[in-house]
Amino acid sequence: MSRIAFIGLGIMGSPMASHLAKAGHEVLGHTLNSNAYARLEADGGKSAASVEAAVKDAEIVITMLPNHPQVEEVAFGEDGIFAHAPKGALLIDFSTIRPESSVAIAEAGAKAGIRVLDAPVSGGQGGAEEGVLSIMVGGDETDFTAATPIFEAVGKIFIHVGPHGAGQVVKAANQLVVGGTYALVAEAIVLMEALGVDAGKGLDVLAGGLAGSTILERKRKSMVAREFAPGFRIDLHHKDMGIITDAARQADVALPTAALTASLIAAGRAQGYGSLDHSALLKVIENLNGRGEQ
Repeated sequence: MSRIAFIGLGIMGSPMASHLAKAGHEVLGHTLNSNAYARLEADGGKSAASVEAAVKDAEIVITMLPNHPQVEEVAFGEDGIFAHAPKGALLIDFSTIRPESSVAIAEAGAKAGIRVLDAPVSGGQGGAEEGVLSIMVGGDETDFTAATPIFEAVGKIFIHVGPHGAGQVVKAANQLVVGGTYALVAEAIVLMEALGVDAGKGLDVLAGGLAGSTILERKRKSMVAREFAPGFRIDLHHKDMGIITDAARQADVALPTAALTASLIAAGRAQGYGSLDHSALLKVIENLNGRGEQ
């Protein structure tokens, strides 16, 4: 069991921290949303008033934050991780950020005597709540092995995919597939309903065939019901699509479907759906066809 500082108790971070506490780890959490402390404390963890207080005695520091500016602030700040965590501590960043940011954080961590892994996750709120996330990990393989008990507590699949930043590259690929799949499921619903077919029954059939996916398994009923409570917000997926398009430019590769998916997600934000679940791409496709709410 490890002494863990967990920074960021949001939709994803809160259940992940609770799983670690329930597994017997000593978890000290810090977050900007003080309401999140109640769950962690009920599950055996404790709260910290600052990043410094959380990390000063930690063996493992975990961050689960919205984007690279927040991760960099927590890592590099005067009361941050590199200033106050013990030498030899392991920083596991579960956030989804730019690959180049992960590389820079790892390089700075090495100078500060802190080991670093980039370990973005996939599975959404449901996967976090159930402790069955998929985790793609970049960094030193020895550090990956050392982090195995952490990954076992929050995930179902965890794979070392390469050096620092590689986890973020794989996560970008994941978000491309997820966004494109949501767009296609949305188009399938609009097509079936426009031709008088029960989309719920149609998706039940699709989910059992070659078109089946975790998205159809988890989201087909809520999409047909037009229930878009956020498990992962369109605003965050918009951020991820920016990572994808930037990475494609750096790699000098053409990803035309990525560009279209990014445009659809951007349209969702422009239409006021940024705070909704990314399955709300259905509303964007409906609006394109004049079938949205009047």
